[in-house]
Amino acid sequence: MSDRSSHDEPQARRPLLPPWVNAVGRVVITAALLAYALRGVKWHDHEIDGQFREGMWSVLTKADWSWWLAGMATAVLVQVVAGIRWAELARPLGFDFPRRLFVWRFFEGMFFSLCLPSSIGGDVVKAYRIGDTTPRRLLAGCSVLADRLTGLSALAVLGGAALAARKYDLSLSVTLAVAAGLLTLVLGAFLLAVSFLDSIIAVMPEGGPFRGFLSELLPYQQRPSLIAKAVAWSFIVQAGGALSVAVLARALGVEQPLSVWFSVVPLVALAAVLPISIGGFGIRENATAFLLAEQGVPVDRAVGVALLWGLSQLAIGLIGGVLFLLDRSRGPTT
Repeated sequence: MSDRSSHDEPQARRPLLPPWVNAVGRVVITAALLAYALRGVKWHDHEIDGQFREGMWSVLTKADWSWWLAGMATAVLVQVVAGIRWAELARPLGFDFPRRLFVWRFFEGMFFSLCLPSSIGGDVVKAYRIGDTTPRRLLAGCSVLADRLTGLSALAVLGGAALAARKYDLSLSVTLAVAAGLLTLVLGAFLLAVSFLDSIIAVMPEGGPFRGFLSELLPYQQRPSLIAKAVAWSFIVQAGGALSVAVLARALGVEQPLSVWFSVVPLVALAAVLPISIGGFGIRENATAFLLAEQGVPVDRAVGVALLWGLSQLAIGLIGGVLFLLDRSRGPTT
């Protein structure tokens, strides 16, 4: 009897592949993408059509690292603004902590996004660090998701407008009109989604745990300006990100108008969101080289800019790692 019952019990489904396969796969893909990006790079000085060209080693050794530090400082400031954006979305849900705590946890999340196999690992850590119970951590996860979606929406608007401008050679006024149209669609989608919250709650059974959980999200419906403000913060974040790359690119002598960086950086960032490489490496280098080639930037310098960009992301992640070591408390602190 006992043997039969033990056989009849459903067994937990095991994943098709062990977790380490995902990690190894991403390492292999990252290495392959980097190798592909570096295939056309000349490492040593050379001549093309009788003209002297510096190789990658010369470009890097002659780099003005003060520009990279300035770009790095700009990138850090951008992440502080992103942390404040998250605070504006989380505090109405009951996470009434100082903004500096959200900024601190945001940097921690960037560290874990770099070192964990999954691209959402940092988001999970952020939710865990500001919630003290499982329901609160789920609610914190909703604030992280809202923060992520508003950031991606601003990135998509800028990237979509830039892509349309590049493909159809649009004027500045038409490009701005396209961006305004995309922004209207994005905000409309957000407002439509939250407008159904109370209707969904109304058809749920009284006292149900999911009903109570959704009720915690009603501030987003009652205060739709929260989403609009978060999207506005996201535009500042994305503009600051483009500015930081423009500044650090000057370390390699790559000078382009800000309009170029406002089109290139969002498109590269959108591509780097794909969870197929570690920290976006490989994707960032290939996309940057492709987009800057249209501006006449040599492949070695374009790849160099992307590598410096990735280096700044690594440095910011390490800052988050240091902050985590300074405060390893399991729950939120004030």
